Amino acid sequence: MSDPEEPRAHDIFPRPRGYYRAHDTLQLSITRLNHGFVRHNDRGLNTAAAEAVYYARIVSSGRNGVNNLRMLPQCLLPSFALLVLLAPLGAGAQNTSSPPAPPPQLRDGAHDFDFEIGTWKTHLRRLLHPLTGSTTWVEYDGTTVVHKLWDGRANLVELVADGPTGHFEGLNLRLYNPESRQWSLNFANSRVGTIGVPTIGEFKNGRGEFYDQETLNGRAILVRFVVSDITADSCHFEQAFSDDGGRTWEVNWIANDTRVKAAQ
Repeated sequence: MSDPEEPRAHDIFPRPRGYYRAHDTLQLSITRLNHGFVRHNDRGLNTAAAEAVYYARIVSSGRNGVNNLRMLPQCLLPSFALLVLLAPLGAGAQNTSSPPAPPPQLRDGAHDFDFEIGTWKTHLRRLLHPLTGSTTWVEYDGTTVVHKLWDGRANLVELVADGPTGHFEGLNLRLYNPESRQWSLNFANSRVGTIGVPTIGEFKNGRGEFYDQETLNGRAILVRFVVSDITADSCHFEQAFSDDGGRTWEVNWIANDTRVKAAQ
């Protein structure tokens, strides 16, 4: 077996010391990378690239100012260039990379509406003509009954109220999605008899916010429904519309519920 530093028959220009070892190591490193023997995030990539660049510097430098890079086989030049680019990136990644942070754990809100199960006295205020500049409100008084379903993962709200503009009957079917860990609120009233667009959201820090997109007078609007000020015997509800993409909101529905105590 010949000495790795012994001149080879095809030499035309003088080679610097270490040229042949560098040339062979560069070719081996490129072969390992091209054939997928190391993964991009494997330490082997950094090692192979660093070795290749180190030896490539020997290959591309020489005595008396001779540029031996031109002696590399043409087929190796593109891969050599790629290694030169990857080496500093790989070395930096090896020193600074850290395992990705785990995704935040979503809170289980399957029982967020348990507080409301039971019977409530409801005082309701409704803006008659939302998003028209009107300030005419009407008031209703009635009763809300919330039925627990699916061990709390769903509930059905029945609201019956009366006011100056007449009698009102409404239903709200609330469903919990265990995958997204969000609630959908599906409202219907007896006058229309169909379920509207679901309002979707969740509770955070004792406050529930739910959103959807609907149309009002032919225009697309955003709808926000908020549940707040929750105690054992009271809670507050607000609905608001926005016709400017959520930059401003106009409240059009306000309800305050007070729990009806069970007879002793």
